[in-house]
Amino acid sequence: MKIARVVSSNSHIDYIARVIDSLDAGEALPHPSDYCFGQFVALQGEGEHVIGVIYDSRLVNPEYGSFGPRSGPRAELGGRKADFVEEQGMLLGILLLGTIDDAGKASHGVPRRIVPVGQAVTRIDKDQVMQFHIDRGGQVHLHYYPQVVSNARQFALPLLDSIIDQLCAACSESEAQRLKVLKQSLVWQGTFGGMKL
Repeated sequence: MKIARVVSSNSHIDYIARVIDSLDAGEALPHPSDYCFGQFVALQGEGEHVIGVIYDSRLVNPEYGSFGPRSGPRAELGGRKADFVEEQGMLLGILLLGTIDDAGKASHGVPRRIVPVGQAVTRIDKDQVMQFHIDRGGQVHLHYYPQVVSNARQFALPLLDSIIDQLCAACSESEAQRLKVLKQSLVWQGTFGGMKL
């Protein structure tokens, strides 16, 4: 399901997308659960899908702090407001994690391709998430781990925690045990890693 469109980027792997709203004619409005923290998304390209995860959000409200004079209350302005576009909206921070090619082969790391402005962002389901994370031997991989730690800033630990929870719910018991060890390490880092001795 299409949930947003790319509007800009902060870097080659850190993109900003605007959630589809009532101004996007002909588009079905996504449910808030479709663009929550830790949701995996895809940006389709030629021969591959770039896979990312939502790690941040921002509300846009240009009217807040606008102390200019008004010609009347909104209800009374009626059609006279036609010159103004409703610019309130939601922006999503999307961290790119890798790609899945048309043959189904997943690759973790920095995608080579630049995602253009206007590119549709679609929510992917649990099966696609697992396809991105599990190799042919059935093992879960998180080769993008350093990428998340380096680029998601203060959201890195909660994001990795969310990703691990999603994967644990869908993988084998032995793989879930491996992920739980990683999660315990993250809890330790979050609890004691920032403490100065």
